[in-house]
Amino acid sequence: MAVTPDASLGARSPELPAQDTPCPEAPATTENAPAKLVLGLAFAQFGAYLAVLTPVMVTLALRVSQIVPEDDRSTALGQVLALGALLAMLANPVFGALSDRTTGRFGRRRPWLIGGMLAGLGGLVVVALGSSVLTLMFGWALAQLGINAALAALTSCIPDLIPQQQMGRVSGMIGMATPFAIICGSALAQAFSGSMALAFVVPGVIGLVSVGCLAAVMKDRPARAGAFEPYSVKEFLRSFWVNPRRHPDFAWNFAGRFLVFTGASCVTSYQVYFLMDRLGYSDDDVSGKVLVGSLAMVGAIVCGSLLGGQLSDRSGRRKPYVLGSSLVMAAGLGIIASAQSFGMYVVALVVFGFGEGLYLSVDMALAAAVLPNPEESAKDMGVLNIGNALPQSLVPMVAPAFLAIGGGGNYGALFLFGAVAAVLGALAVQFVRSVK
Repeated sequence: MAVTPDASLGARSPELPAQDTPCPEAPATTENAPAKLVLGLAFAQFGAYLAVLTPVMVTLALRVSQIVPEDDRSTALGQVLALGALLAMLANPVFGALSDRTTGRFGRRRPWLIGGMLAGLGGLVVVALGSSVLTLMFGWALAQLGINAALAALTSCIPDLIPQQQMGRVSGMIGMATPFAIICGSALAQAFSGSMALAFVVPGVIGLVSVGCLAAVMKDRPARAGAFEPYSVKEFLRSFWVNPRRHPDFAWNFAGRFLVFTGASCVTSYQVYFLMDRLGYSDDDVSGKVLVGSLAMVGAIVCGSLLGGQLSDRSGRRKPYVLGSSLVMAAGLGIIASAQSFGMYVVALVVFGFGEGLYLSVDMALAAAVLPNPEESAKDMGVLNIGNALPQSLVPMVAPAFLAIGGGGNYGALFLFGAVAAVLGALAVQFVRSVK
C-alpha cells in the first residue's frame, strides 16, 4: 500500500469549510450511479458484516461456552467483545485516514478493502482454532482490526461515488445488506453447528470475495500527492477528532448514532444468553432460535429500509425518519425487556427491525451530509463509525451491572437501558441544523 510519505515536505491538509459552508459530500452530477456499483457496494457491505457480525451475534458466544465454565461465560464473552470493539473503534478512523492518503496506482480504497479482509479472515481462523480465552481475544482483535480497515474504506466509497439525489435509496439498499448478513450468519451458524471452524471461516471467505467484487467494478482514484500533512503522531491523534465547535452538526450526528447503536448492541450482544437464560434454550437449540428471530427481524428491516429510503429521497428530509425510527427501535427494546416467551420475543424483533430499517435507510445519507471535508471522507466516516463500534465495547462492560439488578439475570433492565439510549439518540439528531 502506497501511503503519502513523511518526506513530502510542505504538504498541507485541505482547508476545512465552516459549519454552514456546503460540502460536496456526494458527486455533483444528475446521473445516477451505475447498478453494478450499487450492487457491488451492497454485496461488499453484506460480506464484511457477515464476517464480523456472525461471531458477535452467535458463534463467539458459543465458542466461549465451549472453553469456559457456565458461571464465567458472560464475563469472558464481555472481555473478548470489549477488546474487539475497542480496536474496531480505533481502526476505523486510523485506517480511514491512511486510506485517504494512499497514492498507489490501485487507488486509495481498493488496497484497504482487500488487505483488510485478508487480515480479518486470518483473525477468524485464529478464533476458530483457539483453545483459551486469551487466544480468542488475540484472534478477535486481529479480525476486528482487519475487517474495520475494510469497512473504513467501504463506507467512504458511498459519499465518494453516490450522487446526492440517489443517497437515500442507495443507503436503504446498503442498509438492508447488514440485516441480511445477520440472517445469513445465523443460517451459517446453524448449518455448521457441528464444525465451529467452518462457522467462523466461511463467513470470512464470503467477506473477502464480496469486497473483491466491489474492487473490480468501482472507480477508485489515488489520493492527490501533497494534499495531506505527513502521517505523524499529530495526524494519528487527529484521526479521532472532528472539532465539535466548528462542526456541531457532525457532533450531534455522532452523539445520536452512538446512542442508537447502544440500544442495538443490547440485542446483538446478548440475545444468545437471553434465549438461554430467560427462555431456557440449550446450546444445541439456540442457533436455530436465533435464525428464526433473525428471519423475522430481517423481513421487518427490509420493509423499513425500502419505505424509509423512498420517502426520505422524495421529501428531501432525514431528521423526521431518524426520530421516528429510533422511537420504534426503543419500543421494540421495551417489548424484549418484558418478553417471557419466544413468540413475544419474535414480535419484539419485528418491531425493533422495522425501526432499524427506517434508521438505516437515512443514517448514511445524514452522515454524508454533515462530513466536514470531502477530501477526508474515510477519516471522518471512521470517526462517525466510532459511534457504531464504541457501544459494542461499552455495552458488554456495563451489561453485567444491569443483569445483576435484583439478584442476577435481569435482562429487562438491560433492554430498558437500551430503549432509553435509543430515545436519547433520536433527540440528539434533532439538533442537526444543516439537514432537514
